[in-house]
Amino acid sequence: MSDYILIVQLEVPDEHVEEFNRLYDTEHFPHLLEVPGVTGGDRYELERDGDGQLRFLAIYELDSPDIPTGEDWAKAASAPAWLKVRERITARRRGVFRKM
Repeated sequence: MSDYILIVQLEVPDEHVEEFNRLYDTEHFPHLLEVPGVTGGDRYELERDGDGQLRFLAIYELDSPDIPTGEDWAKAASAPAWLKVRERITARRRGVFRKM
């Protein structure tokens, strides 16, 4: 595992979940995994509520904490189909963590 991870938690209304998952799995996630310095990643859906956690979680393994603010990341995250879905996200939390 890399020394850094980016975690992203998202909430999407039920009526948009199917489209969200389809585009996340087929466009957004694969594009971000191709960004130089991204060494892996996984997606999860909340199984049991835990103090107000958001429904969807993505974890990206990173070589550097600066990758999510870089030009390659921004380009990969701005596919037109994804931008349409991103408007439907009702809550978002994200942070870069360093391995201890």
